[in-house]
Amino acid sequence: MVVGMRVHHPSAALVAWGNAWLTGHVGLDEAVDAVERQGGPHVAAGIPEARGEMPLRGGLATLRVAGLSALRLALPAPGDPLGLTGPPAFNTAAIEAEEAVLASVGAQTFGLIPAEDRRGSSYVGTRWTVHETPSAVADAPLLPEADHRLTLAVRDATESLMSVDGTMEWRPEIAEALGALRESHHHEQMGGLAPGYPARAHRVAALAGRLAVVVDLARGTEGAALSAAQVSRRAEALRDLDHAVRRARVAACNSVLDAVR
Repeated sequence: MVVGMRVHHPSAALVAWGNAWLTGHVGLDEAVDAVERQGGPHVAAGIPEARGEMPLRGGLATLRVAGLSALRLALPAPGDPLGLTGPPAFNTAAIEAEEAVLASVGAQTFGLIPAEDRRGSSYVGTRWTVHETPSAVADAPLLPEADHRLTLAVRDATESLMSVDGTMEWRPEIAEALGALRESHHHEQMGGLAPGYPARAHRVAALAGRLAVVVDLARGTEGAALSAAQVSRRAEALRDLDHAVRRARVAACNSVLDAVR
């Protein structure tokens, strides 16, 4: 079974725009508006000293008063708790959600996990649940390392996925996407993050986003004519892509905090 990935992560948006707000590059309203463009209205439940749930704007403001200084992204998968620090119950919930945000608030750290929030027939938003987590920085890749590994992943994906033992078993759009990645890796346009991030982070985030689409497309390919060896090779290639893309996204979103690690 190939472990897939979610192409769009509300956690990545919250980390990128939240850190842009915390570093003074955008205002709170602009940051929240950017986050909610991807997932509808956002609410948060479990914020310390707050009763019940509250809109994301108010939740962030409350955490800021309490000492919120940084947001870090976690994109875990089974067997790979990337960005997590525990406890086990929180890690399990984050792995099930495939994402989480770690918020540094004074001497404490809180973990936020998003879930789809449906109310009635038309309301669709995102609900964040806040958990207490250890005050520790997870072992996560720095941007230069993640960038290098992503470069290797593009090369390996082109070789392994476009030609499985010499046979083309991929839908045309997958081959086209892989070819574009191979040709344009050094010419990525900036995008995908928020103001205040270095150009390299924007480029890595943009490339990772395109690779995530490739993985998502490839997961939908049946490959019925492939041999057992070819199926195994394809599954391994997709796992490697998933791993490289998640590490790249974490490194890009957390890169504004690298100096304080």
